[in-house]
Amino acid sequence: MQRLKLLKPLKHALLSPNGCLVNQTRSAYALPSYTLLDHLQEQVLVEGRAKARAAILNRPSALNAITTDMVSRLNKLYESWEENTDIGFVLMKGSGKAFCAGTDVVLLHQLINEGKIDECKVLFETLYKFVYLLGTYLKPHVAILDGITMGGGAGISLPGMFRLVTDKTIFASPEAQIGFHPDAGASYYLSRLPGYLGEYLALTGDKLNGVEMMACGLATHYSLKERLPWIEERLGKLITDDRSVVESCLAQYGDLVYPDRRSILHKLDKIDKCFGRDTVEEIVDALREEEAVDRSDDWCKATLKKIKEASPLSLKVTLQSVREGRFQPLDQCLVREYRISLNCISKRVSNDFCEGVRARLVDKDFGPKWDPPILEDVTKDMVDAHLLPLSEFEPDLNLPTSVREPSA
Repeated sequence: MQRLKLLKPLKHALLSPNGCLVNQTRSAYALPSYTLLDHLQEQVLVEGRAKARAAILNRPSALNAITTDMVSRLNKLYESWEENTDIGFVLMKGSGKAFCAGTDVVLLHQLINEGKIDECKVLFETLYKFVYLLGTYLKPHVAILDGITMGGGAGISLPGMFRLVTDKTIFASPEAQIGFHPDAGASYYLSRLPGYLGEYLALTGDKLNGVEMMACGLATHYSLKERLPWIEERLGKLITDDRSVVESCLAQYGDLVYPDRRSILHKLDKIDKCFGRDTVEEIVDALREEEAVDRSDDWCKATLKKIKEASPLSLKVTLQSVREGRFQPLDQCLVREYRISLNCISKRVSNDFCEGVRARLVDKDFGPKWDPPILEDVTKDMVDAHLLPLSEFEPDLNLPTSVREPSA
């Protein structure tokens, strides 16, 4: 418990940073242009409050999975709200049982197979620019993370000022299990978690609940789901742009919570011992050593199983990305993640991303054929190829750093 108490000061440390997704309906694209516009606007709804605006992710049948149109609309809305002096603060929430399950990787899989790589690039570029906008946002921001919050869904919320979680919140970064990497700012916020918890979450895709998110600093406030209507009603009546007033309102209905005895956070010492190693191979060896010492502890066995199921190449790229993120600001993390993402979809080194999505989300045979198939076959050159600057014909992600962070 003493270790957990030490984590409390971290809850504001993340202020300024694809898992189970369903394909979107295509039939709307045959509709007239005005109907198409209405359809796209319906995917991100807007609610007006006394001194605030709320953006509502509205693809509940797809667990609010992110598309280019959705994040493009978010960019435009947030930019206009930031400039509007009549708006004091901004909220974001999701419709249905999820906040956001991440980027629509099934859609990306289809676009890649159709040879529409440029459309995939636009999605990543637009998404990462929104993450940066939120991470440098000038007004208080409240993300209500009720339900599934995974991958890119965390990226469009965790960089903001306040992150409210509930007893129904489920957080994870499962990208390595589909041959991808934790992106949308994940290498920034995961690398700033206590010890080597970020590496553990990134390599295993393990889940955290709302209480655990509070304890490790990913969330700033916790409430039971049944209290959300009261919190939203109270926030809706606020006439302020003062972050302390917004925070007081959130705290008024908040709960003081502690992870239960089964929480992974009670294994932080063991996580640090194993996941603080320099390479994925050394991490695996450390887990096997721990398993040999205490065969009654199922954690090592379960953790090794999760790592074995992931793409060997993605594991190594992910570890390198999170490690570099420890020493970089949000904008540099996003530039690096953009490089990795474009290399993943280009198939220059491997087809693991498409193979992972096919096996886990399209055909659902859950038997991906990774290339390379084992960690020992993944070379340093393969990893470096994902992280190095793009070619002269492929510009890096261009973020407005000089405008939004002139003193950086």
